[in-house]
Amino acid sequence: MLPIDVHAMEPRSRANGPGTRFVIWFQGCSLGCPGCFNPGTHAPGARSLHTPDTVDAVVAQILAQGDAIEGITLSGGEPFEQPDAALALVSAVRARTALSILIFSGYTIEEIRDRPQGPAILAQIDVLVDGRYEARQRLGRGLRGSANQRIHLLGDRYRAGDVEATPEAEIRIDARGQVVLTGVDPLRLGRGRKP
Repeated sequence: MLPIDVHAMEPRSRANGPGTRFVIWFQGCSLGCPGCFNPGTHAPGARSLHTPDTVDAVVAQILAQGDAIEGITLSGGEPFEQPDAALALVSAVRARTALSILIFSGYTIEEIRDRPQGPAILAQIDVLVDGRYEARQRLGRGLRGSANQRIHLLGDRYRAGDVEATPEAEIRIDARGQVVLTGVDPLRLGRGRKP
């Protein structure tokens, strides 16, 4: 059983890629982009007690969703800093389902190609959103937090318009009564839409 450090999971999100998606936020990121919306995901090993700790357990929760989801999204933290777990997860999903796979990474695609397991992971995913978050270039739409980030369509499942039409944010109250804000501009919900 391969271990995985997971910060949080959201079984049904519409603000983290096309359609309804199961989202896994990895725990641990050494990039530390100033202004990152998820600084709680940076410390390695500081996983939540409410998340599974093996790839098999995460895959079981994904499979339990059945036809209620269109795909999975890996975010962070930084998925490529747990390369063995990320590869095992995307491989299991690819082998056992027809779900699409999207990954957010602070690394560029060029850097990912040089990272352990990077090419193998890229070969199995449909969409990569890459690049470090740059607060000075804040965008908050089309799945890009900042304008420097790029969307790579690595298969023929989606077109650019499908990805860019993803809502910027969503709010949900989970089973424990916790408010969950997610998306590339979740803070917009707290201050209202700009005219």
